[in-house]
Amino acid sequence: MTFPLRAGLAAAFSLLAAPAFAHAVLGVKQASPNQTYRGVVQIGHGCDGKPTTGVTVTIPEGVIAAKPMPKPGWQLATTKGAYGRAYPSYHGTVSEGVKTISWTGGSLPDDQYDEFVFQARLTDAVAPGGIVYFPVRQDCDGTTADWSQVPAAGQAARDLSSPAPGVRIVAAAATAAPAAPASMSPATTSIKAGDLTIEQPWIRATPGGAKVAGGYLQVTNTGKEPDRLLSASIPLAPRGEVHQMAMDKGVAKMAPVESGLVIKPGETVVLKPGGYHLMFMDLTGPVKAGDTLDGTLTFARAGTVPVRFAVGAIGASAPEAGGGHQHH
Repeated sequence: MTFPLRAGLAAAFSLLAAPAFAHAVLGVKQASPNQTYRGVVQIGHGCDGKPTTGVTVTIPEGVIAAKPMPKPGWQLATTKGAYGRAYPSYHGTVSEGVKTISWTGGSLPDDQYDEFVFQARLTDAVAPGGIVYFPVRQDCDGTTADWSQVPAAGQAARDLSSPAPGVRIVAAAATAAPAAPASMSPATTSIKAGDLTIEQPWIRATPGGAKVAGGYLQVTNTGKEPDRLLSASIPLAPRGEVHQMAMDKGVAKMAPVESGLVIKPGETVVLKPGGYHLMFMDLTGPVKAGDTLDGTLTFARAGTVPVRFAVGAIGASAPEAGGGHQHH
């Protein structure tokens, strides 16, 4: 079965109104081409009162490098297959990858809610103004709900009995001001993304052979609704997560912030060494001091936002003072 990657804006808005009618929806409802997408499948109730015992997500054509997040109490499985064509990636081109992700063996009662998380990269095969659909099969103790229906041209998702969850595709420029030109100091540029203001994004340089790098910034929410920072990306890392470092009985421990870092209305959240920070994983090369790296931040409400990271020295505790950077 193939799933169309493009649809009209009318279908997009009708899809976004669909969660009230569906068991399985996606928590992050918009994304941009050539960006990493964090899929959060939300299961609000079971099938006719029966508990949910399995969730399977189908990865559509044009979406590559899918990776699931393990879930305690559930068994994880993936199936791989060939893509319809080869796609460029950070490691050259890829022609095959994960096609389905399944979580099984658990039991989610009908009156409880939970989330099943994966990460994937949207390629340039998806176009702004369209929708990418991620069909979801929900197994419930002997019965199945198959959320795989895709609206036909001119059809509304609310008219379908089992609509597939979808992600509205937007141009990156639609979610934020353009990144600063090369002649402008990136640390002196405030990036607006809806109600959010992002300031001083920077990354620590890494020694050769390092596989992780820390990223830092501050975010201010001037709106009336909370938002969540879900993930980040740079060309040198296939994935970027939000982590927290804290002291536990005198021992520094670091762990991912599974559901994203909340930015409350009127609040400024600072990501800095020793606290909340971005962790760029599986680096393909060194992050060099003095460079700048174009990347993205993905928020639950503001969507995917392009940013430019300044690169500070190895072990730096704050952005470099030169070039418009400021010490905290």
